[in-house]
Amino acid sequence: MGNTIQSIRGFSDILPAQTPVWRFVEQTFQRALERYGFAEIRLPVIEKTALFSRSIGEVTDIVEKEMYTFDDRNGDSLTLRPEGTAGCVRAALENGLLHNARSKLWYSGPMFRHERPQKGRYRQFHQIGAEVFGYPGPGQDAELILLAGRILRDLGLKDIRLEINDLGTADDRARYRAALIEYFEGHGDALDDDAKRRLYSNPLRILDSKNPAMRPIVDNAPDLHDFLGEESTAHFAGLCAMLDAAGQAYVVNRRLVRGLDYYGGTVFEWISDELGAQGTVLAGGRYDVLVEMIGGPATPAIGFAAGLERLVALVEESGHAPQVQPPQAYVVVGDPQLEADTLALVERWREADPSLHIQLHLGGGSMKSQLRRADRSGAALALIRGQAEAEAGEVLVKDLRGEAQQYALALDQVPTLLCELTNR
Repeated sequence: MGNTIQSIRGFSDILPAQTPVWRFVEQTFQRALERYGFAEIRLPVIEKTALFSRSIGEVTDIVEKEMYTFDDRNGDSLTLRPEGTAGCVRAALENGLLHNARSKLWYSGPMFRHERPQKGRYRQFHQIGAEVFGYPGPGQDAELILLAGRILRDLGLKDIRLEINDLGTADDRARYRAALIEYFEGHGDALDDDAKRRLYSNPLRILDSKNPAMRPIVDNAPDLHDFLGEESTAHFAGLCAMLDAAGQAYVVNRRLVRGLDYYGGTVFEWISDELGAQGTVLAGGRYDVLVEMIGGPATPAIGFAAGLERLVALVEESGHAPQVQPPQAYVVVGDPQLEADTLALVERWREADPSLHIQLHLGGGSMKSQLRRADRSGAALALIRGQAEAEAGEVLVKDLRGEAQQYALALDQVPTLLCELTNR
């Protein structure tokens, strides 16, 4: 045999032992989102590159260094989606979902960024996102934040905290940007290479520096809230008042920014320290300019996204992860001549009660090897069917998890037995 083909670095398999917790996380999101009036939309994983370069920003890390971009056979530049919001806006515009309407949409699936793979960070990763279009004012901001908190609690997560900020309007940020450039120019010798690169293109991103040596400079930078106009100040005060009324604790983090250029106004992050280093598990904010940037009418909008890999790890750490459910029974076929008849019999049981979880041994093998497989399956019972049982219209019931004696049972009683087993 030749060398086996391995998976691509940063692209991981999700194995059968892991999928129950993934489904639990996904279904928890789905139930909560539908309760709040969101409808699911399914989006392509490939879009035109211009969609992301125009919306995310030419000088962001994502566009500059992390996108999987290629030319197709027609010479068109295409990109594997690095995030979901831009594609959702494109789809909503293209399909008339924003025409004189308000929309609440959610989506899930893989995203792709060419980052350095590390624990909890992959080149193919998975997100669930929620986007709201057409709702101005702080009320929708507050509801979306509270929805996110509810989902995280439904997942059984504890010790999570909410941080919020307001990035202001485009005019607010323009004034602040000029003040930041002037401030950082005065500390040019202390800036790291990343900060120098961002200084004139995107100085707000310097505030998000992860370099500890940059912290004293960043901490003493001008305060964005000193540059907010009346509109932004009133909006943020309204958001805080609504969160206070709902009893939701939060921290105002005036250095909180988002990595994508289309954000403005409210931004928020739900943060956990459970996996050691501080980590954001769900984040979002307003992007009232994005629909217009992509070619639509001016439309207020806000959304959030959550990384499933990190949430799955947190749920596993919390002890709330569901396990793979073993079958109720494993059917052992004592005579190869009975295989077709036994298959038909098990199908009748499954048809009679869709809740039954029965695993049937097919493909032959000794009684001893079949019983070993039955035990490894985790099933509570082995149902053994040989020639004598077939002639008597029975199965032998063997307790695989206890000391009960083996006994014969009529075929029509099997579904009742398995239902009783499930309801214990």
